[in-house]
Amino acid sequence: MNPTTPEAVADGEKTTDETTDETTGKTDRATPEHPERRDQDETGTGDATEAEAAEETGDDDTSEETSGRLAAASAAVVSAGLGVVGLTGAWSGRVAAERETLIGQIKTSSGGSAAQQINEIYGDAWHATALVNGLFGLLALLVGSYVLVRPAFGTPARQPQAGWVRAVARGGIALGALGVLISMAMYFDLIVALPTATAG
Repeated sequence: MNPTTPEAVADGEKTTDETTDETTGKTDRATPEHPERRDQDETGTGDATEAEAAEETGDDDTSEETSGRLAAASAAVVSAGLGVVGLTGAWSGRVAAERETLIGQIKTSSGGSAAQQINEIYGDAWHATALVNGLFGLLALLVGSYVLVRPAFGTPARQPQAGWVRAVARGGIALGALGVLISMAMYFDLIVALPTATAG
């Protein structure tokens, strides 16, 4: 009996060792063989997501810059057009002049001196035309100045403003300033004075 006990114990130890080895082997198999590769895969997925988000942000910035350039170009063309209208006149100026002429005729229909008729019928119409043309010239001046000053404010653009946009805006400013000066001279009778009535 006693001789067999150590053998049993020894067998038990062997059995325990074998069980431990088998458990350890299973545990080793359960552990991932390449943890670094797994980390790289997870990190790569995160980088891809960040790259996609950056691309979307870049697309939004590009669309905003494109819309801003189109708005600046349109404003420059509008400024030049307003400057031309300020110099040549518009239908609104003719309507205002005709209205003042009609009002003058109504006022002097019951009688009036020659100087009063000249002032009411022709002078007021002349001044109304000059005022309307001056307003168009002032608008051209303001819009053109806005186009040139706008890039200095807000977020800086990736590319500078196009040269032709600045050139057209400067042309609008020049035409607008010239239109304002001529309109002021017309309004205050500095260029062509109203005729004076001579006593007959």
